Amino acid sequence: MARREKDGFWVKTAAAVFYPITWLGKRVTRGAERIPRQGGAILVLNHISHLDPVVDAVFVHRNKRVPRFLAKDSLFRIPVAGKIIGGAGTIPVYRGTSNAADSLRAANEALAEGKIVVIYPEGTITKDPDAWPMRPFPGVARLALANDVPVLPIARWGTNHILNGYTKTFRPFPRKTITTYVGEPVDLSQFRGEDPPTNTTLMRVTDVIMNEVKTLLAEIRAEQAPAGFFNPKKAS
Repeated sequence: MARREKDGFWVKTAAAVFYPITWLGKRVTRGAERIPRQGGAILVLNHISHLDPVVDAVFVHRNKRVPRFLAKDSLFRIPVAGKIIGGAGTIPVYRGTSNAADSLRAANEALAEGKIVVIYPEGTITKDPDAWPMRPFPGVARLALANDVPVLPIARWGTNHILNGYTKTFRPFPRKTITTYVGEPVDLSQFRGEDPPTNTTLMRVTDVIMNEVKTLLAEIRAEQAPAGFFNPKKAS
């Protein structure tokens, strides 16, 4: 039996807060055995609710790994919560500043040290009216091509039925089902070799990864996924 990855005080503190919150939903998981029990890996998920990081962190922790999330730097300035997420190894993302590259540098270092990095390529909860993934950012492709580690697409559904960030509704009862589906590692071998990768390659890789996430989500929802990705800039 694989041993649990060493966590530490702040991870244990986060777990003490997060685990009870996940009792809001009934958990259904598929493919969890694909999460490597040791070594670096990139977990790529869709983002449908502000509850997602809590649910996803507990999911990874239940699989004996410590997740390192990429999160907006503003979250680190929240009293108490900022201290907890920072101490737990969350990696700040500095968008639109000269420090933007630092977040990827820290993520690359975490992967080189054999850590699990969790990323939401959409950057925020989806604005798609039907909650399908919206246009992703290419940071996930940069990470994936710079590191020889498994890239696992993961779809999660149901958190939006508990907490909807756009309608500002919180409906904990009756308890909703939260399904997490881990897919096979994405084969990106055809895209490796460019140094540095072109913007075209980065966008193609990003689309390949997120299309895998969307396919998993369609299976959970038992619906046909739309072609392409919702672009909020064109919709506004």
